[in-house]
Amino acid sequence: MSAKQPKSGNKGKKTPEDAPGAVWFRAEKTSRTGPQLSHERIVATAVELLDRDGVQKLSMRRLAERLGAHATSLYWHVATKDDLLDLALDAVFAELDLPGEHSAAWQDDIEAFMTGLRSVLLRHPWAAALAGSRPLMGPSALRASEFTYTALTTGGFEGVHLSSAAATLTHYVLGSASSEAVWRERSDEAATRSAVDAHLRARIDEYPTLAGHFPLLDEDDWDAHFHRGMRLLLAGLASSEARG
Repeated sequence: MSAKQPKSGNKGKKTPEDAPGAVWFRAEKTSRTGPQLSHERIVATAVELLDRDGVQKLSMRRLAERLGAHATSLYWHVATKDDLLDLALDAVFAELDLPGEHSAAWQDDIEAFMTGLRSVLLRHPWAAALAGSRPLMGPSALRASEFTYTALTTGGFEGVHLSSAAATLTHYVLGSASSEAVWRERSDEAATRSAVDAHLRARIDEYPTLAGHFPLLDEDDWDAHFHRGMRLLLAGLASSEARG
């Protein structure tokens, strides 16, 4: 029987087997190579290259060259670039140091999660934007989700309200860290912000509120900016009628 031809509307789309996140659902291969090309070394080197060059410049060929290995040996461990990105991202989440036991106050646990995740993501500027683009199903990411869901459950959230609360908190951290990473990469951040401020003030009749409140953040203000937003979220969740 001949293989069924894909419909034209699906041309170019990734199958579930090679889509982002698919690596976590495949059977694990038994390594046939020596310790020089271990799974751990591949992932650590990928993280190193991502930290240096970013997602767009990472390729299986570049990684193989950095490892001093043949590409076929690399593909035995990692099938696709998406697999590699998923593995590297979970290695970043593995750096998240969460409390060994839950606090008596669920807000303290959530704050530990949010500040810890932000710190880890800022160490790897590529990670926040990438994390928002794919399912986070690696063991380290799931450990962080389990911690967060348990804290929110203790706070009285359940059902759809629980998942919405967890998503709101995580998306705030990812969005904040992604934005901060982009701005920090600009050597002219202060000049750019000043130019935007001047642009808005010149159009104060059109944008009166923006012109009067555009944030001219300096390096130290990023922390305060993040923590203010986090406290607003926590206060909103604490007073939410969604809590049981």
